[in-house]
Amino acid sequence: MNWTSLESTDQIDNIKHQQGYNLIFKHSTRCSISMMVKKRFELDWDKLPQDLPLYFLDLIKYRELSAKVAHDFQVHHESPQLLLIKDGECILDLSHGEVSVEETISVLS
Repeated sequence: MNWTSLESTDQIDNIKHQQGYNLIFKHSTRCSISMMVKKRFELDWDKLPQDLPLYFLDLIKYRELSAKVAHDFQVHHESPQLLLIKDGECILDLSHGEVSVEETISVLS
């Protein structure tokens, strides 16, 4: 599985209007905790459905997109943060040590 970089407001708007699931991982490239959480998540992500779109948001490079994600999906900004979106609504919001493939799978099931 590969991340799709989240780099435009159009991508966020598309996620909001898509049916089905999308996953957004908000990551600070300057934070060691965020790096650790990302690596841990990637170790297990082969357990996720292969057709689940995975978006990666670099918070340092795209701060304004992070604010749009928080506003559009009605979540508080955190980093690292994993958002599971279903039919345009955030149904799972995990941050820091809570971020896990297992928790994500439990909501998908």
